[in-house]
Amino acid sequence: MKDAMATATDVRLDATFAALANTTRRAMLARLAQGEATVNELAAPFDLSLPAISKHLKVLEKAGLIVRGQHAQYRPRTLEPGPLEEVSTWAEQYRPVWEASFDRMDSYLRQLHQDDKDVT
Repeated sequence: MKDAMATATDVRLDATFAALANTTRRAMLARLAQGEATVNELAAPFDLSLPAISKHLKVLEKAGLIVRGQHAQYRPRTLEPGPLEEVSTWAEQYRPVWEASFDRMDSYLRQLHQDDKDVT
């Protein structure tokens, strides 16, 4: 059993999941998966003020999901994949659970199909 204190990984996962809980932030990450972008480029698809966009970006930065670059006056944001890899690793431990569930569903559907054949 874990200590009552959260581990560093738990804290990072909490921040990542909190950042991913918002549709706007997930859309920003999807855009950044295509390459770096400025604040204005990230803001373009949304009907939000620049201060609201900045707040979303700060949440993503605090979670470590994006980093701010600097090329003279230009400060593009880029995707930082590390936290997403941690989410993937965390979720992977549950793969046997969902695979077993799918296997049971597959068996059940095959049985239903066989029962239908037997009736006709």
